[in-house]
Amino acid sequence: MKKILHIISSPKGENSFSIKLGNAIVDKIIAANPGSTVKIKDLTKNPFPHLEEATLAAFYTPAENQTPQSKEALKHSDEAIAEIKDADIIVIGAPLWNFGIPSVLKAWIDHIARANVTFKYDENGAEGLIKGKIVYVAMSSGAIYSDGPMQPYDFVSSYLKSLLGFLGMTDLTIFRVEGSAYPGQAEAALQKGIDSITV
Repeated sequence: MKKILHIISSPKGENSFSIKLGNAIVDKIIAANPGSTVKIKDLTKNPFPHLEEATLAAFYTPAENQTPQSKEALKHSDEAIAEIKDADIIVIGAPLWNFGIPSVLKAWIDHIARANVTFKYDENGAEGLIKGKIVYVAMSSGAIYSDGPMQPYDFVSSYLKSLLGFLGMTDLTIFRVEGSAYPGQAEAALQKGIDSITV
């Protein structure tokens, strides 16, 4: 039995390939681990605010010095980090938009990347503090970015691997639905992505 956290960042609902692929990943995890629970975090329905001065100040205020205002500014960050810590497996839907991730996903990431909470620096350099998690990324793109001429423009997989790895989440696998914008290829692209899932 696993605790699964499913992060959604596409506003397309049932028409979203990243959501369809993410749901397929979740289904396969549950099939392999009967009794698992799923918590869905739809960032498009409840978006995280962009970081503001009060939030950044609260990030660097020791707990014993925090005011009620500081704690309120940390609410979204504390909630998101608690959800990650509670999960065994994290599934992140990540459509490729303009070569990068949607802004709602970036805002969520900005709230979970906190010095001395999810990573720290010491004499040996940086250390990620969120360990022991399995992460699956459900990536979707209209063109093919896994290889070929568009590969250099894929800033989704490299960014998420680097950032989440920096936080300690190094067990990360990316599954893709790609080429869905090519004429007549949408369903085949989705099925290929689903068939590629191994958990």
